[in-house]
Amino acid sequence: MKMHTSTLWKPLLMTLSLSAASAMAAEVELKIHHFLPPPSTAHSQFIQPWADKVMKESNGRIDIKIYPAMQLGGKPPQLFDQVRDGVADIVWTVPGYTRGRFPLTEVFELPFVAGSAEATSQAAWEFYEKYMQEEYQDVHPILIHTHAPGQFHMRDKPIKTLADLQNTKVRAPTRTINEALNVIGATPVGMPVPAVPQALSKGVVDGAMLPYEVTLPLKVHQLVKFHTEIGGGRGIYTAMFLFAMNKQKYDSLPDDLKQVIDNNSGLALAKQIGATWDQADNPGREAARKNGNQFNTIEGEELERWKIATRPVVDNWIKAMDERGLNGQQMYDDARALVGKYSREEPKQAQK
Repeated sequence: MKMHTSTLWKPLLMTLSLSAASAMAAEVELKIHHFLPPPSTAHSQFIQPWADKVMKESNGRIDIKIYPAMQLGGKPPQLFDQVRDGVADIVWTVPGYTRGRFPLTEVFELPFVAGSAEATSQAAWEFYEKYMQEEYQDVHPILIHTHAPGQFHMRDKPIKTLADLQNTKVRAPTRTINEALNVIGATPVGMPVPAVPQALSKGVVDGAMLPYEVTLPLKVHQLVKFHTEIGGGRGIYTAMFLFAMNKQKYDSLPDDLKQVIDNNSGLALAKQIGATWDQADNPGREAARKNGNQFNTIEGEELERWKIATRPVVDNWIKAMDERGLNGQQMYDDARALVGKYSREEPKQAQK
């Protein structure tokens, strides 16, 4: 059967027409920039689904393009300035990449403040609304969240007590945990997450503090033999993440499109994404178990020793806030209370 050329072209022309109509319908184009590759939890389970949802709820009037792995140029510590200056319309970044720039945000990165990512992310958003709006006044925050509490992943030596950490070199994730490792006798080594596997394999570090979420894609479970987890309802550390929009770009949106962004921002999003990060820990831990690695837990009297040993880090933060004219103790207490408020372990915390 002979088919006319016009018949062959008709489906293609229809597809092109629909694509053109869709492109014409978009009133706003947004560029999202972040530092991790597409397979990452951040990209595949948060940023891409968020963008798809916003585009759908705007009926195609918002078009979003995502640039992972720093495709728009620069380095991760520059992301905040990129969104502030309009190089990108939205970024996902780590405020702690710029040391000392977001001091209030560090309260959730202090030892034994953070609980689950779901609880701590909600706590962080409420804390932002109460205390941190001035800290982020140059951008329009969409979400502030955390990963699940990080653990110790060690090459050749299990960590069962504080004494086991003496003279070990450990990859440290944040300024506050750098300080904590120092006060308990370890040597912190700062480095970005992608550099951890090589550092472990070459013995540059004896271990790394990481959430299980990133250990599987980095194959850390194959490079270490021991994992030390922190018992109780609070972890020794987490890291804060910021998903923020250029302020001028947000302000330029018509009210109904602002509402689309607002509907996909804030506390409900923090709960959802926090739960996503908690669940993302499970495959990494299971891979370590299947690899035959050994697990240890810090709990009971030993856990209390860790809390006492790291208390100077908390005291230093409180003092630094007081020197800024803020009530550091009140802010610290509020942060801990907010984690308790959103945690399933709230009654247990209340009894302490």
